[in-house]
Amino acid sequence: MTTPWLRVPTDLAAAMRPRLPVTVQAIAAAVAEANPAFAETTGAKVDRDLRTAVEVALDRFLDLAGTDEPALPPRIREVFVALGAAEARENRGPELLLGALRTAARLLLRSASQSLAGSRPVTVEEIIDLSDATSAFVDELASACTDGLARQLREQAGEGDRRRRRAADLLLRGGAPADVAREAVTAIGWPTLDRVVPVLLPTDQARDARFRFATDGVVAERAGDAVLLLRAGPRAERPVLAEALAGRDAVVGPGLPWTEVPEAVRLAERAAELVGTGPAAVFVEDHFAALALRGEPGALAALSTRRLAALADAKPGQREQLLTTLESWLRHWGSRSAVAAELYVHPQTVSYRLNRLRELLGPDLDDPTVRFELLLVLSQRPGASSARRSPDGSATRGGPAV
Repeated sequence: MTTPWLRVPTDLAAAMRPRLPVTVQAIAAAVAEANPAFAETTGAKVDRDLRTAVEVALDRFLDLAGTDEPALPPRIREVFVALGAAEARENRGPELLLGALRTAARLLLRSASQSLAGSRPVTVEEIIDLSDATSAFVDELASACTDGLARQLREQAGEGDRRRRRAADLLLRGGAPADVAREAVTAIGWPTLDRVVPVLLPTDQARDARFRFATDGVVAERAGDAVLLLRAGPRAERPVLAEALAGRDAVVGPGLPWTEVPEAVRLAERAAELVGTGPAAVFVEDHFAALALRGEPGALAALSTRRLAALADAKPGQREQLLTTLESWLRHWGSRSAVAAELYVHPQTVSYRLNRLRELLGPDLDDPTVRFELLLVLSQRPGASSARRSPDGSATRGGPAV
């Protein structure tokens, strides 16, 4: 099978080479102007690389005229393979390069035709042969560029996978120094390292999770399951996860500081043992109380943080008064007189504190489940029992209501 450039007039090189420097500059300038993305990467090196690529391509095309040689010998092909790889390293796809090559092809045909016409008459058949040859030659350049881009992307994907595995292992193992952990997540594109939400999934869901949460999560495969670790953000919010994980037998652990990822994963494992899995995602936060009653200190701590968050900004002394009053009020089923007697304060003081608690906790105080969880948390906090004793140390009225 003959090559398209075998039919290119052999006197093309002699006619065009004297104009080659001007032609190189014109094509390089036209490529940059026709592709706005090049304007964003202007600079001495970019301009030099562009001119070099155009010069190498034109020089090779002239050498091919009237021959049946392969379009690109290895040393020249590697120039364009490297060009494609450089585009991938700049996080650009093939569109920019392919657009540049289309522009170059049109200008190459125009310049070749004008060069021949300047030395002798040119036939229609010769123009057609030039058009076929330039199109085929530029296709070879495009193939080399896309090959380089694909190679670089494969290499980056492999390195990216390694970095993601390292980040997942560090978080799951726990105990990593802060600077080491932050360096690991920065390498995979996480802007910060704050709270992390673990999700337990069947092993056959690992690949899909990597695809769905590529920028926000890392996946570690274990012996019997897979763990997706999501950085805190919109995609880790409960409504979003409930929809994304429907039908996937998922267990969503609590969002805890990154240093507590092992504990969050443990709570997810215990929740899976307690309630199993099903079509709807299981959220561990719905089972904190049950886990705490089964002796999981991490569940009690997470439940305390969740239920008492509204009081976190109160002054220590005021916070302690409010918590003591709330615990007593819950145990006494809302009897203000009983709370006043137990705490040795005036009933109006109790009313003031309860009004303040309602401002902070809102309608949660009327929710039976929340009230039970509050009582569980408050009854287990350090020093909780001291509120039930009189100043002389004797026990007061009103034992626990649970």
